[in-house]
Amino acid sequence: MQTHTLQPVHKNMKRMTVGRGGKRGKTSGRGTKGQKARAGHKIRPEIRDMIKRLPKLRGYAFKSPNDVPVCPVNLSAIESAFKAGETVSSQTLVAKGIVSLFKGKQPVIKILSSGEIAKKINFVGCAVSASAKAKIEKVGGTVK
Repeated sequence: MQTHTLQPVHKNMKRMTVGRGGKRGKTSGRGTKGQKARAGHKIRPEIRDMIKRLPKLRGYAFKSPNDVPVCPVNLSAIESAFKAGETVSSQTLVAKGIVSLFKGKQPVIKILSSGEIAKKINFVGCAVSASAKAKIEKVGGTVK
């Protein structure tokens, strides 16, 4: 090791100069007055204020305004409203007045097994529970 190869562990820190002379005088590169000129300044992001203004939604999860709820329909209601050989779909259920439109849209239908069915009826475009499907197919109806 020779004296000309020695290097300092910590280099000298450049100090902010004070006064009119030098490269960092007066405002020391901080512009002028206010929060941004202070040490430890931290400005809150603008988007946070916009997020704070949004109303909170009730419940645990965000629900899309376009989501259509599922309308449960029992077999007993279908038995009384439809004749043998007819087709059950969301359009026919709305036409017969068993379910109503949701915000002008066709509702999602789920057929439940409450009640008995004795007619051969076809189901199209409806969700059907396993026990309801068994009752429908036992009578000779179809589920698509």
